[in-house]
Amino acid sequence: MNKKPDILIATAQLRSRAEARLRVRPGNDRSGTGVPKSATDPQRLFHELQVHQVELEMQNAELQMARDRVEPLLEKYTDLYDFAPVGYFSLDESGRILEVNLTGAALLGVERSRLINRILPRFVASESQPGFLAFLKRVFAGTGKQQVCEAAVLREDAPDFWAGFHGISAISVNGSQKWCRVAVSDITSIKQAEEAQRRMEILAVANRELKREIVRRQAVEKSLKKSEQHQSRLLEQSHQMHEQLRQLSRQILSAQEEERKRISRELHDVIAQTLTGINVRLAALKKEAALNTRGLDRNITRTQRLVEKSVDIVHEFARELRPAVLDDLGLIPALHSFMKNFTVRTGVRTHLTAFAGVEQLDTARRTVFFRVVQEALTNVARHAQASRVDVSIQKLPDCICMKIKDDGRSFHVERVLNAKGKKRLGLLGMRERLEMVGGRFDVESAPGKGTTIIAQFRSAKPVRKALIKSAKNKLESL
Repeated sequence: MNKKPDILIATAQLRSRAEARLRVRPGNDRSGTGVPKSATDPQRLFHELQVHQVELEMQNAELQMARDRVEPLLEKYTDLYDFAPVGYFSLDESGRILEVNLTGAALLGVERSRLINRILPRFVASESQPGFLAFLKRVFAGTGKQQVCEAAVLREDAPDFWAGFHGISAISVNGSQKWCRVAVSDITSIKQAEEAQRRMEILAVANRELKREIVRRQAVEKSLKKSEQHQSRLLEQSHQMHEQLRQLSRQILSAQEEERKRISRELHDVIAQTLTGINVRLAALKKEAALNTRGLDRNITRTQRLVEKSVDIVHEFARELRPAVLDDLGLIPALHSFMKNFTVRTGVRTHLTAFAGVEQLDTARRTVFFRVVQEALTNVARHAQASRVDVSIQKLPDCICMKIKDDGRSFHVERVLNAKGKKRLGLLGMRERLEMVGGRFDVESAPGKGTTIIAQFRSAKPVRKALIKSAKNKLESL
């Protein structure tokens, strides 16, 4: 609506400039006041012709200047268009090529003049045709947004390649025809890189799986080696234990024979002599009774003492072989009696701590506990040079544990257990006794800390029942 006033203003300005230029021309002595006012005046017509001539000269000069400015720009634009790094295509709705730059023609491998009016979708591979036609449909839908498509493109005398299409719709100036601009670039290297990346990812996944499989197999191999080593150790331990059992059997037989010899000697040397003395005394008493009765009471008293001594010796042998108090009164009194006699015989102080529920153990286990204490104190007297021994029997959450701790000399446990001969007979005997009734045996010995023997039994139901019964009795008494 404002174009017509602008044209009138520009025309008026052009006329003013032309009249001003005409007035300054040489030979023109006509002043503004001498211009004829009549339209039919020849001078007025001549003046108008001169003004129009000046206007035409000025317009021609301006056109020449504009062309001089436009030609370099046009050449620059043409170079930019033709030698752009991507191909530019102008297409109509059917995909017919209206314009193309040199890069686009080079991508398709066809001269530019031969490409005009050819159908671009025909250069697209058949497997990519549906996607490309959908791309053109989106472009001509007129959303104003740039559409993107990737397709395989065929070339006449060159290998196929992958192209990336970027298109946007356009409308002619007169609005009579719809067309679009499409930029085409070669993305074969990108596709190859993507394919290489995909293959690398597949290879990486396969490599990770292979590494995991290698780790798993190495773990299995390591486990098999450990199992083989463990089996070898077990076999070796089995052989060692078999040999130990053989040696233990021989040593037990030897120990039994030695014990028989000792008992035989004691019976022969002590009891037999005592009984012989009693017999001699009785014979003497028989003669004295017939001759003189003054010393009869004294001799009878001596003979009674010999009989009492024989009885004590027999009792001592009986206690060593099997203490009757263990069966009659229980484990705790038997241990008290044995440890008291041990202190009297050796001078080593002893202390016992035990819980009452231990008496609910079966006879075999109470006997094993007693024999372990008996053997341990015997070893203390023979080897430890200790001044004190503490025996404790306590109830743990899952077992009954007995500890025998002395403050004497220590020793190398493994070396003693693996030694040959009688040095280890006591330890092996204790372990065999415990394992025979389902117990566990352990020895700890360290310099300056003495030796601790540990004997354990799994908690048995009778013990728990005894504790519960004891607790109920206490509550009832309250």
